[in-house]
Amino acid sequence: MTPNQPQTRYQSRKSRAQPGSRHRVVGLGLAVLLGACQGNPARLLAQVPQPAPRPVPSETTEAVTPAQLTTQWVVSPAQAWYLIEQGALVLDGRDRPLRQREPIPGAIAIRWQDFSPSTDPHQGQLLADDSALTQRLQAIGVSGSQPVVVVGDPVNGWGQDGRVVWMLRSLGHRQTVLVDGGAAALRQTGLSLASIGPRTAPLPGDFVVHRTHQWEISQAELRRALDTHTLVIVDARERREFEGAVPYGERRGGHIPGAIQLYYRELMDAEGRLLPRPAIAALLQSRGIATDAVIVSYCTGGVRSGWLTTVLVDLGFEAKNYAGSMWEWSAGDPEDYPLALPAKDEPTGRP
Repeated sequence: MTPNQPQTRYQSRKSRAQPGSRHRVVGLGLAVLLGACQGNPARLLAQVPQPAPRPVPSETTEAVTPAQLTTQWVVSPAQAWYLIEQGALVLDGRDRPLRQREPIPGAIAIRWQDFSPSTDPHQGQLLADDSALTQRLQAIGVSGSQPVVVVGDPVNGWGQDGRVVWMLRSLGHRQTVLVDGGAAALRQTGLSLASIGPRTAPLPGDFVVHRTHQWEISQAELRRALDTHTLVIVDARERREFEGAVPYGERRGGHIPGAIQLYYRELMDAEGRLLPRPAIAALLQSRGIATDAVIVSYCTGGVRSGWLTTVLVDLGFEAKNYAGSMWEWSAGDPEDYPLALPAKDEPTGRP
């Protein structure tokens, strides 16, 4: 399968009525009514708090349709602003210190760990209880018909935004997207993050989990695939980890036999923006990854590989995330779940 070509139907929006107008009219009517009862409508009207406006559409916003979002998992900053202006839920997947230092006023914080088991070695997997996942996602405001824009810190983070997008898509949400370049790229458009508007707590959502296994693979499935050689296995970790280092609590070092090492950050530039599509295609080709391959990515706990899976799916590849990753694989019986080192393994595809 050849990766999909970029969409070309985006339209620039130069003017649009501000969302939230209906709420301002209600607030105005209420203030006038109360003021009339007490004889001073002007004073009471001035005391009614007005919600902060959404970003004003400009040449820096690009329209994106719900139909496009079914297959588009990564959006440009301009497309993200359009979705935000339309009322999308903004989830902030950055680490807490950065969220506190550079807050996004209208965004809701999200931690991928809150949707995964806490027990070792399965902490990379998604919770098995769909009801618990539904409750937790509704509690942060996720609704089925509302787009979700996930913001991250691609330069200093671990790909948490991509993990959240992969998670929500795998749980059945069809309009969750990652912002290419993260919060920094949104700021570079010239629109203020503060204009998203303050929110002290999320409104309850109505999203119900309907899990799909299209973009994930289990430990047992991956083990069987080693014997059939039907998958291209990609190790999204650093080279040192691929060669045996265990800096994050893995039980054993090495990599899954036959895996190709492709550090997920190699798909970005220095500012955390994705490389141009031809450059990514050339990079994959240089590692021996065919465009029609079924690609399974793994890392330590399915976060970096979740980001890579999100990007690959957006590019049109058939890609899956092994969420259990090295935490789970390295804890298994070495006879059943082997690990290899470069000196004892076939060529990795990297010069």
